Amino acid sequence: MNKRPVFVLLTLVVAASMLLSACGPAATEAPAATEAPMPATEAPTEAPVPTEPPVPAVGSPEHPIKVLFVPSVDANIITTGGEVMAAALNEATGLAFEVVVPTSYAATIEEMCASPTDTMAFIPGLGYAIASQLCGVDVAFKAVRYGYPVYWAEYIVARDSEFQTLADLEGATWGYGDQGSTSGYMVPTVELAAAGITPGEQVQTGGHNQTVTAVYNGEVDFGTVFYSVPLSPEGASIFSYDDYLAGKITTLEQYEIPEESIANCAPDAEGKKLLCDGYRILDARANIRTEAPDVMQKVRILAVSGAIPNDTMAFGPDFPADLRTQIEEALIAFAGTEAWKESIGNNDFYGWTGIMPATDAEYDVVRAMVEATGFKIEE
Repeated sequence: MNKRPVFVLLTLVVAASMLLSACGPAATEAPAATEAPMPATEAPTEAPVPTEPPVPAVGSPEHPIKVLFVPSVDANIITTGGEVMAAALNEATGLAFEVVVPTSYAATIEEMCASPTDTMAFIPGLGYAIASQLCGVDVAFKAVRYGYPVYWAEYIVARDSEFQTLADLEGATWGYGDQGSTSGYMVPTVELAAAGITPGEQVQTGGHNQTVTAVYNGEVDFGTVFYSVPLSPEGASIFSYDDYLAGKITTLEQYEIPEESIANCAPDAEGKKLLCDGYRILDARANIRTEAPDVMQKVRILAVSGAIPNDTMAFGPDFPADLRTQIEEALIAFAGTEAWKESIGNNDFYGWTGIMPATDAEYDVVRAMVEATGFKIEE
């Protein structure tokens, strides 16, 4: 059998298969793996800055105006009377007030300088003179007591003591209220030094009332406190300010009530006044009349100083001008009311019978005293 045709046929079949393979679709590569798309991101934002709450307005219930009173008399009396004033000012102005009695004269000054926008204070001339120089505290009013825009310091001793003149106080134990007190300490310091008198032990009592008590109890040989002119039975001062300015008041007897009336001194039925045959005592001795009804029989005046500018009502250096005007007008109106006598007009308080506008220059004499003594608030 001839096998050639079969071979040829197989060859043709293989060739056809190869041709068909060449003409078929080309093999495709597997698609390359793709990375998952990155999620869209926002631009980073800064954390919100916390905002401070708005500062309450001065005079609002959240930020009351501080009314400062120096602790020259009993703090309870000051607080009670001060609240009467605060209520009257609130009613007149709509502003809120807070009564504050600092621990000392110096603390009062420091508070005014530390809180320049929201403080007003009733401070003696010395305190004002220092505060105005320290931080610009500004005076508005000065006190008037029964027609006097000035007052005095008095040196008091036991009535049965042997002291008769200032010279007798050499080496004696001295009681005073506070080193920041004009009448209680500064004026006596200057006068005693000028007279060449050096006291012995010095005792800080804490206030005028306490100083009178210390003399009354024999705890100190002499004390220095404020002096105000007594009233006559007719209700007038026993000497006038004009007579004082004219140099007509020259003896100790002119500053005191008649000797024969002292034995009859006693508090009135309500305990509100210290009366002596109708004469009314207004100096620091009268402040302890209830606990020591015989204070006049036990404590006498040894000497009276030169005149001192009356206490002040002053504002912090940056106190808002519009609020100050409202308060000044309200204080003037309040001074003409009966409620005034229950407040700072009470003789157990500061005994202001009225107020008058004051200028900074009036206290230059006090600044001269501060300079002469080298007194510093830190002392």
